[in-house]
Parts: sequence; structure tokens; C-alpha cells
Amino acid sequence: MAQVVTTNELTPDAIMQLGFGYWGSKTLLSAVELGLFTELANGPLTLDEIRTRLSLHERSARDFLDTLVALGMLMREEGQYTNTPATELFLDRAKPTYIGGMLEMMSVRLFRFWADLTEALKSGQPQNEAKHGGDLFDTLYSDPQRLDQFLSAMTGLSLGIARTIAAKVPWSRYQSFVDIGAAQGGLPVVLAQTHQHLKGLGADLPVVRPIFEKYVASFGLQDRLKFTTLDFFREPFPQADVIIMGHILHDWDLPTKKMLIGKAYDALPADGALIIFEAIIDDERRSNAFGLLMSLNMLVETRGGFDYSGADCVGWMREAGFKQTGVEHLSGPDSMVIGLKVGDRG
Repeated sequence: MAQVVTTNELTPDAIMQLGFGYWGSKTLLSAVELGLFTELANGPLTLDEIRTRLSLHERSARDFLDTLVALGMLMREEGQYTNTPATELFLDRAKPTYIGGMLEMMSVRLFRFWADLTEALKSGQPQNEAKHGGDLFDTLYSDPQRLDQFLSAMTGLSLGIARTIAAKVPWSRYQSFVDIGAAQGGLPVVLAQTHQHLKGLGADLPVVRPIFEKYVASFGLQDRLKFTTLDFFREPFPQADVIIMGHILHDWDLPTKKMLIGKAYDALPADGALIIFEAIIDDERRSNAFGLLMSLNMLVETRGGFDYSGADCVGWMREAGFKQTGVEHLSGPDSMVIGLKVGDRG
């Protein structure tokens, strides 16, 4: 028998917390934008020291910092503020694990575009630069500083995923890979560091080359990791044993998704594999809230992009000709879909 819930037992707390959620979000984004966590990476600071270093008005500084304490983003002991272990690792600009570049971009541009989500839901049209005749990727790729920030952010976000892919995929079966939309090269570097026999290509637009090559050289991997220019709308994919597309497919409409999977199939050898990873939505579309929110973000940011379930991606791979497919969780909201051109490789 169904449990009867009376109105006396119901409260609006969860509704209100979600509705006001952007308050906490923007507080964190502003802290990242200000470089607060980077300042604290050098050691504890008092309220007055932080206020002076970040040029904060005295009216707001204490509430701002204590809000971050209450949100679990800072710690405070004996009047001094410090990073938490997580913010120390992920929000210090000097560390290779820094993911704040993406959060900085969210603070200065994406936060404002999401204010027009209601309009996007009614019109089906993007609410970013495209609303005024621009384009997301043109905006990112035309500004070297913003591009470097964006690509660095993608590396920070993907490092944990890269380590899981390096551990879960049977790389001993393969000799080479190509990362489509390689950005700074975070994934290729992790794969090359973990598996000494692998050689890889990072494929992206020409403007990315110096950023990729500088990053790869900083690890001494330039002999095994090379960059190749690729316009994947007009050119075939480079050939390799494994083709990887991470956080790429959701940018595009369904015909483009299928076209890109088809190009991967054509470029792979008979025993090759395709790996697609991003915030794959659960098949029941009930639990991966981040994947569903990311799909709404694609509504705000692109003209036809959307996120998808593992079953959706498996179907597209099968349609392209892949004989064996599977979905495997990576970390957080991200999963990978693997397609093999042949069946069981043993």
C-alpha cells in the first residue's frame, strides 16, 4: 500500500535550495576568478590579508570568505583561512591539476548565457555569442589567451578520466592512437606515460598546435606524441589502432554525430577500436543529472548539440558497422562507450 504523505510532513527546503543554488555557484566562480585559492596555496591568510591582496571591499569580504567556509570550499582556524584539500589540489592555478580555467570561463561568460535558458527552451536557439551573430568556437579560438585558458581547463577536467582510460582499456593490444580534438594533450600524455609502447597523435585545428606541442614537450614525450591538423568536417580522420573522441560528440546534431562515428570506423584497421567519452546520460534518464544539465548547456551553447545515453551511442556505433560495443563508467558523471570493428578479441 502506498505511503500517504501529509502536507505537515512536506517542506519546501529542497525546492528552495535548488532554486537558490546559483548563489553558491556564483560565489565559488567569483572566488576562482579572483584567484583566491591560488593565493591561499602559499599558506594561511587572515581576513585583512586576503582583502588587501584581492582588493575586496571591507563591507563584503568577511561574508564572502565565511560563505565559502560554510559551502565547504575553505577552512578557517583561529582567524586564518586555508584551502580544503580539494580546492588546494584543483583550484591552484600553479598546479597541473587546476580545473579552474573552465570555472573562470563559466564565470565570465557562461553564467550570463544561462540566464536566458527559458528563452532557449522556447526557441531552441543558442543564447551565447551566436545570439548576436558570433560563434562559440570562433570566439574561443580567435583569442589566444582565452584559448589557452580553455584548453588548460579541458586538461584539468580530463586528467582523472584519462588515468581511468589508461587503466581500463587493454592497451597491450594496440600500438597507436589518435585523440580527435586533443586540446592541450592531457589524455595523450597520460596514455604515453602509462604505456611506454604507445605512440599517439593529437588532432585539432592549426591554432592548437603550439599549445599542444609545448605541453607535450614539458613531459619529454615529443618523440612519441605528435600533432596533426584536422578539420573533421572536411578531412578524413588520421589512421590509428584506437581513435578517441572525448567531450566532442555532444557539440553536434545527430547527422554530424553519425558522420563523425562513420569517419572513425573508416579510419580504423580491422581490429581497431573507437572510444567515445563524456557525461553519458543513464539509459533511464533519471540519475545522471550532470549529463542532463550538460545537454541543456549544449542547448545554450550550440545550434544542434545534445548529450545522449549509452544506448543511443551504442546504436549509432552499430549503425556505422561496429560489431562489438559496450559502456563502462569512468569517474564522476563520465562514462566511455567502446566500439570494436570485429567481434570478440579474446
